[in-house]
Amino acid sequence: MRTCNYAQLDLKILYVGPLQYGGTCLQRKWALEDLGCSVVGVDTGIPEDRSPLIKLGFKVRRRVFPDFEIFRINKAVISTARTVKPDIVWIDKGLAITSETLQSIKVFCPQTILVSFSPDDMLNPNNQTEHYLNSIPLYDHHITTKTYNVKELQSLGAHSVLMMDNSYCRRSHNPVNLTPEQRLKLGAYVGFIGFWEQERDEYISFLAESDIPVRVWGPWKQDRKYPPNMLVEGRTAWGDDYAPTLCAFDINLCFLRKENRDLQTTRSVEIPACGTFMLAERTDEHLSLFKEGEEAEFFDSKEEMRDKVTYYLQHEDLRRKIALAGYNRCQDQGYSYTERFRQVIKIILRESHVN
Repeated sequence: MRTCNYAQLDLKILYVGPLQYGGTCLQRKWALEDLGCSVVGVDTGIPEDRSPLIKLGFKVRRRVFPDFEIFRINKAVISTARTVKPDIVWIDKGLAITSETLQSIKVFCPQTILVSFSPDDMLNPNNQTEHYLNSIPLYDHHITTKTYNVKELQSLGAHSVLMMDNSYCRRSHNPVNLTPEQRLKLGAYVGFIGFWEQERDEYISFLAESDIPVRVWGPWKQDRKYPPNMLVEGRTAWGDDYAPTLCAFDINLCFLRKENRDLQTTRSVEIPACGTFMLAERTDEHLSLFKEGEEAEFFDSKEEMRDKVTYYLQHEDLRRKIALAGYNRCQDQGYSYTERFRQVIKIILRESHVN
């Protein structure tokens, strides 16, 4: 039986996922490194350090020759695992990882713990592949941020499923002091960062039509006319621009992705971790993360959202007090990936009979 220092988490981990800068997958890899683990990555995404022409070639090859890309990724995983002989192989949303790859790793490294992590609803058909579904029973542990996925994954053959609340990155999500010029460049009274969805469009348009200026960062539709008070950038605030943009808004809206059946999302924690005010959709899970009216604010309807926006724009001191309390909640309760992973890995090692 292997031994492990729980305090230092002195583990060798092979981390597999799209590791582009600014993405949450890379942030999770950083968290494991911050815990003292030796982490080797296999990037399943499109390399960010390549020229635009090479990146275009990657995209075309994935679309035209998907089987070749799957072969390339799995070959890299097996080859790296043979070299590293990791304590844990951590697969971040492993849609391209085959059951044959997992079985091969167990043959030449039988004590390796296979972990599947996903921040998305893996019972959503858009988040599934045949490779992923066939691999579910082969993982030693599944980690999900969706409460309802626990029983659903178990019904598909998962042995151990751990539910973990969403988290923020200690390296990326922090309060940022901005100049007036930076606030003008990035922010507004009310803002949202994220992808377009019909309901989000309707809610934000409702605010704009209520004479409340709103700014949206994200790849939103450009084929329709938005209300005059609604500034849609058409591009996302990514990487090093993300936290400053959150901090440039007086009020940050937090919407949930309905096709993922979200009850919380990464923004649910990232916004308060940046020390800024969050107004989010009301769910039981949101209410368990932050006290309503004290550490964040919530809404159930367009009208309630509008009324709370209006109220808190007029009460700056209270808005700042709530934002600070939300930030302190993130720090005091260990909402970072680093602290959540510290607890999750202890559970994984204990259930895997590693001491």
